[in-house]
Amino acid sequence: MAEKAVFYHAGCPVCVDAEQRFAAALDAAKFDVEIVHLGEDKARLAEAETAGVKSVPAFVINGAVYHINHGADLSAFR
Repeated sequence: MAEKAVFYHAGCPVCVDAEQRFAAALDAAKFDVEIVHLGEDKARLAEAETAGVKSVPAFVINGAVYHINHGADLSAFR
């Protein structure tokens, strides 16, 4: 069974590039990748914060947060 990987982003150029380079590069046989655009789905903001995401773009895989560069702080979505 594939491991869940959630990619949170804001739609900024850094985020879009990270989605294209990293999220798309994960082996679909190993990872079930869900893309969450926090600018469009603000209801998921609390979920991202609870998971430990501080800025986007970021992956959450098996409870671990992996921040990729620094596109935007989550506080910018409030």
